[in-house]
Amino acid sequence: MDNITVGYLGFVVLILLIFLGVRIFIAAGLVGFLGLLYMKNWKVAAGVAGMAPHSEVSNFTLSVLPMFILIGFFAHHGGMVKGAYRFAKAWLGWLPGGLAIGTVFATASFGAVSGASSATAAVFSHIAIPEMLKSKYQPAISAAVVAAGGTLASLIPPSAILVIYGIIVEESVGDLLLAGFIPGVITALIYILLLVGMFKVKPELGPSVTGISWGERFASIGGVLPIIVVISVIMGGMYTGWATPTEVGALGAFIVFVLALLRGRLNFSNLSQSLIETVKLSAMIFSVIWGIVTFVRFLGFAGLPSAAAEWVSSLPISPFATLLVILLMYLFLGMFMNAIGMLLLTLPVIHPVIISLGFDPIWFGIILVKMVEIGLVTPPIGLNCYVVSGVRPDIPIEKIFRAVLPFVLADIAAVALFVMFPEIVTFLPDLVKGR
Repeated sequence: MDNITVGYLGFVVLILLIFLGVRIFIAAGLVGFLGLLYMKNWKVAAGVAGMAPHSEVSNFTLSVLPMFILIGFFAHHGGMVKGAYRFAKAWLGWLPGGLAIGTVFATASFGAVSGASSATAAVFSHIAIPEMLKSKYQPAISAAVVAAGGTLASLIPPSAILVIYGIIVEESVGDLLLAGFIPGVITALIYILLLVGMFKVKPELGPSVTGISWGERFASIGGVLPIIVVISVIMGGMYTGWATPTEVGALGAFIVFVLALLRGRLNFSNLSQSLIETVKLSAMIFSVIWGIVTFVRFLGFAGLPSAAAEWVSSLPISPFATLLVILLMYLFLGMFMNAIGMLLLTLPVIHPVIISLGFDPIWFGIILVKMVEIGLVTPPIGLNCYVVSGVRPDIPIEKIFRAVLPFVLADIAAVALFVMFPEIVTFLPDLVKGR
């Protein structure tokens, strides 16, 4: 059996193992090791499995992940989530669907200090859904807003998914984080316009918030100031170039830690919980990277990435038609796989194809993360919907999936917008490079 055939067979076996429930890092590491053993010998297989993962996970760039994760836990325990939600409710509640719009604003704000979509969905299931139900909002739309709003954390920096994408394809993490900011804000605005239209057409979905004084509005500003500070540090540090993503991540975590202490919200119990959860989540991500790196080396020895790139480049269709096929593939995969596993599994093959077609890898990274966001709310897996349903078992999962459909269509429209006008994505990175 030639190496290319072995590569394809290994890919099929890996997908089968994942669908059978084997953890991604175990399945990828095992298939990669056995494939190298078959094609080469024990010395090569053991050497790759032992050295390649270490060289990747000891990369300084990867240390940005624990910092971004820690920011999210500190922000949660420091009460910044509730502050952002009170601000959004006070200033946006008067609009049609005001509480739902406030939730989108608050999830986007928390995403700017969290970077984890499922965590954002879980937190706002506790905070926003009770408020909306108390105001007589329909349960399904309340849950759908939280599930869809949580996806914004995948795009608005700091984003763990963008960091992982940058590491896999060896692109600038700083450029990716900058590139995600404007598309993230535009996606939030599209959600808000969608909600205004939905609640105008169907006022029975929920009433606007009335009776909030200007004094209450101005008093709520203090609750969102810590988030503004953290966003300014992260974006300003990367935009000006005075700090690397890891350094601004560490500084952001320190600022949130100090603010939480000053507000009296951080005690020994939730401090230790934040640190433990950060370590657990980081270890999970690093384990997946370890397994996938071994598998990627196997694909490299098999020659599969370059063969796939040559084959796709030779197809008698336009590059944009090929891009559409790739995006549809990710839409399908997103229904069955988690985001990190999907990126780590497919990018070693897809990235060379994207380069051979002449597309900007930074731009493609943002488009890809948008597709990942869609996968987070589409059945049958739709992780964010299950997270919300887990917190609120009184809201049936099938109703959440139905109610989230308009947000899926809004995301598809956003992807089309970014494909037609790539300058939206590349504006900030190009501005930094040209300054």
